[in-house]
Amino acid sequence: MRAILIVRLGALGDIIHALPMAAALRARFPEARMDWVVDERYRDVLDLVPILDRRIVLRTRSAALVARLTELRRVLALERYDVAIDAQGLLKSSVVARLSGATRVLGFSAAHLRERSAGVFYTERHQPADPAAHVIHKNLSLAGALGSDVSRISFPLEAPLPESVETVSPDASNTGFVVLNPGAGWPNKRWPPECFSAVARWLRDTLGLRAVIAWGPGDEALARAVVDGADGAAELSRPTTIPTLASMLRQARLMVAGDTGPAHLAAALGTPVVGLYGPTDPDRNGPWLPEDVTVSRFSRCRCRYRRRCRMAGWCLGEATVDDVTAAIRERLGT
Repeated sequence: MRAILIVRLGALGDIIHALPMAAALRARFPEARMDWVVDERYRDVLDLVPILDRRIVLRTRSAALVARLTELRRVLALERYDVAIDAQGLLKSSVVARLSGATRVLGFSAAHLRERSAGVFYTERHQPADPAAHVIHKNLSLAGALGSDVSRISFPLEAPLPESVETVSPDASNTGFVVLNPGAGWPNKRWPPECFSAVARWLRDTLGLRAVIAWGPGDEALARAVVDGADGAAELSRPTTIPTLASMLRQARLMVAGDTGPAHLAAALGTPVVGLYGPTDPDRNGPWLPEDVTVSRFSRCRCRYRRRCRMAGWCLGEATVDDVTAAIRERLGT
């Protein structure tokens, strides 16, 4: 195998979940060139992955789709790939894999695609051995189809040193802090901000820890609402890129968040995690370390994998502050 192309365009958490696949491929083919096509919004996370040779950006913020794909095709033509792996299962990602000109285009079988039309562009379709397994193992199975050892999970991430960035106040750095992330891509995944505020007050009053509220694009108002309700127990993180967020997470005692990219980044970096799950299954999408703890209402959810709840009783709203603080005690061993 001389050259491998991975196609996983986004989002942050999904890219994180595909990194063990890349690590397994690198271990199997140490001399091969390995490139990755990524949505420009998430390119920064791949800067933390030293095992890649080239990070190829698909522009999504400007230009027409045909122009973007034409531009991408010119870039991909610079390398003759032996195999292109579509780890996303969308029509768009499968077209990108096919545009690579790779001899082999590998993706999942129809039942495991997010859009079944994607399978038209594959030369090989892989059926994961355990359909109910965590998405990390599902992705790893693609590497296994190429002869890689998939018996272990490894995240090839190198976060900036904590000394190189300032994302929290010196007081939080000195006394210890917990990162709370109230945002999420789907409204159905967002635990109420007043609950996060209550957790921040509990962290201060019970454990003597400062809460730092992380936020991404579009989430600053939500994060400020948590700070405003925390009675001085929480502070807003400084604006962060993905690399500086990674550095902050390396310093944190714990991360408390829903099913979000930052939570998956924390878990990949080895930061202890308490996850809040409603419409998504923690066994499939949650933290993978047995030591991490989830507060889940998935078994009661009637709007599974929907962006918005359609029921009168919202499942994640049933998760109490006491549930979360008990999970924090369990994860920190206090």
